[in-house]
Amino acid sequence: MGAIKAAAGDALITFLWMFCVSTVGVATSLITSALQIQGVVFSVFVTTALIFALVFVFDIACNAIGGASFNAAGTAGFYAAGLGSDNLISLAVRFPAQAAGAVGGVLAIMEVMPLQYKHMLAGPSLKVDLHTGAIVEGVLTFVINVAVLWILVRGPRSPIVKTWLVAVCTVFLIMVGTAYTGPSMNPANEIVCIIWARDVFCIELRDATVQV
Repeated sequence: MGAIKAAAGDALITFLWMFCVSTVGVATSLITSALQIQGVVFSVFVTTALIFALVFVFDIACNAIGGASFNAAGTAGFYAAGLGSDNLISLAVRFPAQAAGAVGGVLAIMEVMPLQYKHMLAGPSLKVDLHTGAIVEGVLTFVINVAVLWILVRGPRSPIVKTWLVAVCTVFLIMVGTAYTGPSMNPANEIVCIIWARDVFCIELRDATVQV
């Protein structure tokens, strides 16, 4: 029963996470435009601040519903490190729930996002050959999990500082992997890439049909 309850919490929190994090690109663009400040550095700062706010709020939400998680890699990492109460059975139940929640969140944001901003919705995509992409995803996922584990277990005591460090690491690794895969760094999100790709293909096909 505990595994089922954890899976339900994972599905809910992953749904909400994917829904919210998918708006970060749009929110960054709107904020930089409203403040009329251009530049990569400022955009990165705004994105990092938004990720920080999301991680901080979702950390509170995850704890409130019994330790839910929206990152399958993180769940597996904590299990491997001997942290938490998961076992192989609970992991086998939680992973599909996280994947289902991710798909639901993406489908929901695609439905409610205004048409003029839909082109800004994009998930990780393979920009190199398959083997290189797999290696990059593996390395970046390894690095982000080691970094997060170190920050949470041996990092500063302040939860605000911890959350900021997690946000900085996340944005930095995303920038490093942008030219390769995006990246995802979350196995639950990989299935979402199929949905993004399908949606982009449908939009391009529709536009081509209209032009003809």
